[in-house]
Amino acid sequence: MTKLITDLGNWLISSGTAAVLFIFAWKYLKPVLEAKKLHAKTLQEKELLDVLEKLADNAVTSLVSNQALTGHDKFKAATQTVGSTLAEKGFNVSQSTVEHAVQTAYEKSNLTPTNTQAQIKTGVIDNTNASEIPTGEIKTGVINND
Repeated sequence: MTKLITDLGNWLISSGTAAVLFIFAWKYLKPVLEAKKLHAKTLQEKELLDVLEKLADNAVTSLVSNQALTGHDKFKAATQTVGSTLAEKGFNVSQSTVEHAVQTAYEKSNLTPTNTQAQIKTGVIDNTNASEIPTGEIKTGVINND
């Protein structure tokens, strides 16, 4: 039985069948391995962005009560804090990505003033009574470039 297995192995190698089988298998396995590699990289980047978002939220929150700094100085301090923390942990993140994360954290925080729907006016004139406008003077949809 061992002689048969040895002879079969020798035949596969000497005839080139083993090489053909290897190339055939590699053609099908390589795209699968590349997809796994890309998927792992995507997950790693997603985790990095989650860490970046949390660091930016913490940095913005910690600088809220500091009245000695202006808004621009707080932004620079938060950006520097987040960037240095990520660098200490071994993450390589561009400065613009850190700045966007800090800006997003500020916009999500309670520091950003919000407008309620009652405060927003959209093309409505409140103080004009329609009966006070003389007939023929109301023009809708006309732009006069005089």
